[in-house]
Amino acid sequence: MRFQGQRDIPLNDFGRAQAKRNGEKLFEKIGKGEGYHFISSPLSRTRETMEIVRGAMGLDINEYALEDRLIEISYGDFEGKTKPELKAANRELFLSRKENAWTFRPNNGESQAETLVRISRWYDSLDASQTYVVTAHGAVGRVLRYYLLDITQQEAATFVFPQDEVFEFTKGNEIRF
Repeated sequence: MRFQGQRDIPLNDFGRAQAKRNGEKLFEKIGKGEGYHFISSPLSRTRETMEIVRGAMGLDINEYALEDRLIEISYGDFEGKTKPELKAANRELFLSRKENAWTFRPNNGESQAETLVRISRWYDSLDASQTYVVTAHGAVGRVLRYYLLDITQQEAATFVFPQDEVFEFTKGNEIRF
């Protein structure tokens, strides 16, 4: 695993296939999503995911909004490096992230606790009478799960967000399909 964070790397072929299947799942559940608002993180991998999802739903691939606050967590000095590389460079620092996963902050990066501030502000800015389809990132999903569900910080911080599933969130509820 390589820590990507806010590095703007392209989606790979495996990710494209997952996005297409997720778009097909979403189409089965909501059809063409009439009345839904589509929002994506500004990074190219999430924009491409949104475009593939919309294409699989039979929608114009360009009709969605970008939201800067949905950008992935900054892994700072960890970005672009693999777990073995980080462990070899500073084993104690790397291993300390597991002990305090919610508050761990890599040098020049941000913690999941800090990410929650911008994600909760974004979520609270949404019109509660509307429904949204969002493409974002793993850490964004983790902190959103914490904000909306009755789970611990540690449970949220260590959740491995699957990229081959669609999640439906409401306050206190999560449905995966």
